[in-house]
Amino acid sequence: MTAGGIISAIIIGAIIGALGRLVLRGKQRISIIATILVGIVAALVGTWIASQIGVRDTGGIDWIELALQVGLAAVGVSLLAGGRRRR
Repeated sequence: MTAGGIISAIIIGAIIGALGRLVLRGKQRISIIATILVGIVAALVGTWIASQIGVRDTGGIDWIELALQVGLAAVGVSLLAGGRRRR
């Protein structure tokens, strides 16, 4: 992986993680680093799921893939914030 690939993964992860946090109600008490990591994982898993169901490469903006990624980020943020709340 090149330096450009790592930087783009961090930027996309931050955007997907932030969108995942926006979907949830209330305040999530997790760090920005955790949000970015959740976003990166959600982006990778969402892209994989989209390729498995055949909607990864469509004309224009891949709305289904983006919805999968944001949904997965919301679930990840929710699980991480919920796990910290119980401690």
